[in-house]
Amino acid sequence: MRKQKFGSRGPDVTIIGQGTWYIDRGDRKAAVAALRRGIELGMTHIDTAEMYGDAGLVIAESIAGKRDEVFLVSKVLPSNASRRGTITACERSLKRLKTERLDCYLLHWRGSFPLEDTVAAFDELIAAGKIASWGVSNFDTDDLNELLAVAGKGKIVCNQVLYHLQERAIEHGVIPWCERNGVAVVAYSPFGHNDFPSAHSKGGQTLQAIADAHRVTARQVALAFLTRIQAVFAIPKASNADHAADNAAAGNLRLSEREIAALDAAFPRGPKPRGLPML
Repeated sequence: MRKQKFGSRGPDVTIIGQGTWYIDRGDRKAAVAALRRGIELGMTHIDTAEMYGDAGLVIAESIAGKRDEVFLVSKVLPSNASRRGTITACERSLKRLKTERLDCYLLHWRGSFPLEDTVAAFDELIAAGKIASWGVSNFDTDDLNELLAVAGKGKIVCNQVLYHLQERAIEHGVIPWCERNGVAVVAYSPFGHNDFPSAHSKGGQTLQAIADAHRVTARQVALAFLTRIQAVFAIPKASNADHAADNAAAGNLRLSEREIAALDAAFPRGPKPRGLPML
């Protein structure tokens, strides 16, 4: 599994990780098996959030005895992101995850509390050893500029954003900003939200042809395309161990310039939108 630095000063983290949104809604044993299989295959970056409910309990069971192998990320809800609220929310998440620390803690999206308060809480949590780093999710370039002015250089470790073949808006501004400022880009919902390209569609046919050439799956090709940019990581969710293994296999898949150009043409990024797309 290929790794790269998570932010300008962070540790080396696997480019393909594991998302956990709704992972608590299905079969609990299958979810635990999927996460454990993913960890075994190198997908040690595990992402969750306080909004994800019992996903934290599934993760706690999955990483028992393996905590030191895992790069664990969680998020605070904007409604809790006051200085005191952020610290309390983090402590709740640590308890649910049955761990003493998070490797990275994110503000889930921009809310009404001043960024100065949330950043002060993040700094306090780092000083207390409860988190190793912090970042944000769903921040557009204007938000990132404001945050950078508050926090200073080198503090923002990542920005987790919606990114998949049919939603490439972040390539206009967000990815270039993050590249310039040493911030990791983490792609959530990298297969889309129940709208992965059909094999019968024009774009889907291009995707499948490249997959067939490499003897891999279309989803593996999609992940390889998203992570072609060095700053980008992806966190697909898997509902069972076989799906986890399929995702993990994308970690060593490299596409040629010709294949990347074909996918770029099949799934054009389109014009820059007025706002940052998010789920």
